Amino acid sequence: MRFLHAHAMHPRGELALELVWAQLASQGAHHMEATLGWCYLTEELADSAQTILASLRERLPHVAWVGAVGAGVLATGVEYIDEPALVVMLCNMPMSDFRVFHGRQPLAPNHPLAAREGMWRAHTALVHADGHSPDLPELIQELAERTDTGYVFGGVSAGQSQSLHMAMDPHVQVHGEPDAPPPSGIWHGGLSGVAFNDHVRLVSRVTQGCEPIGPKREVTAAHRNVVYELDGLPALNCLLKDLGVPVTVSESDWHRDALPKVRATLVGLSDAGSDLLSHGPHFGADTRVRHLVGLDPSRYGVALSDLVEPGMQLAFCQRHVAAARQDLVRICAEIREEFDPVDHPGSSPVGAVYVSCAGRGGPHFGAPNAEMDIIAHALGDIPVVGFFASGEIARHHLYGYTGVLTVFGG
Repeated sequence: MRFLHAHAMHPRGELALELVWAQLASQGAHHMEATLGWCYLTEELADSAQTILASLRERLPHVAWVGAVGAGVLATGVEYIDEPALVVMLCNMPMSDFRVFHGRQPLAPNHPLAAREGMWRAHTALVHADGHSPDLPELIQELAERTDTGYVFGGVSAGQSQSLHMAMDPHVQVHGEPDAPPPSGIWHGGLSGVAFNDHVRLVSRVTQGCEPIGPKREVTAAHRNVVYELDGLPALNCLLKDLGVPVTVSESDWHRDALPKVRATLVGLSDAGSDLLSHGPHFGADTRVRHLVGLDPSRYGVALSDLVEPGMQLAFCQRHVAAARQDLVRICAEIREEFDPVDHPGSSPVGAVYVSCAGRGGPHFGAPNAEMDIIAHALGDIPVVGFFASGEIARHHLYGYTGVLTVFGG
């Protein structure tokens, strides 16, 4: 399986695409017999999304397309943030190995007898979502349940004025009214993306980029989004202890010393029975990092930006450059091991999709393009495309502050 990719920056979408197409043509896109393509663009080009997709379809009429708008877009070794840019990737994956889905052609649940009768089954799926959709976590959960692995990956479109995503397959007859026009491929609301069967080898990992500052604790008393007890102790006291702040701090010391520390603190949260810290000092893949949104001093409560139930695991954490770099290096090393020629002969990384939080990117890693430089150093010079999202998707969870790196093997 072969992957090609290209990227360009230009304030006019059609000219950005001309630059991208020139790069793809020089790589032999005309002779590749491509079947599946990715297209990510920054919000500055969102108004040109329809024109760009139509032009891609005209040039490559047999290619299925998926994509989204991001706060930025990225490609091998480069990040475009707050500027008009476009990235495109093509591959020649067998058409029998994937299915594009969207609002008018949803991903069907796997039939119980599909394996025995040789029917197509979704093994995993790349998903793009509109963050304005109601009940988005439930939609992601439902989609994951329609795959054999329960694992989906992707991100939430990050356009402030246009949270659009793209999905179209020229080979599929869309269900609906007989006289209805074919879909444009541009979608608002809900989910779209592409599902893969088990013939497609891919390895996916989540990097949190946060470092726990205290021990793992169990939520023992909570109501909705407020935690009142951790391991049977007042939650606020546990937070102050982890921050090194005396419980009896004076009001003046609180505002001078404690409050800035609290504002810089986040929370790693995982469901009961899952591993909060499954990678030594690093959060496991099921851990979601959430904001601290308030305190209840009268009841020693700590309010989070997510619903909490007794039995969940929790650890206070902080984001900084060293933790972000270290954890990204870790997941790249894990992925590289999955393609070790001794343990996994005949498979090597050939292309990748990376979805990162809009709050990450080069500046969060200490230098422009630093996040993508780490990935390129670990994986080599393979095509990588993706976008900076307003929420990242992995397994059946909606994350924040994370990066989701998925590498295809061929």
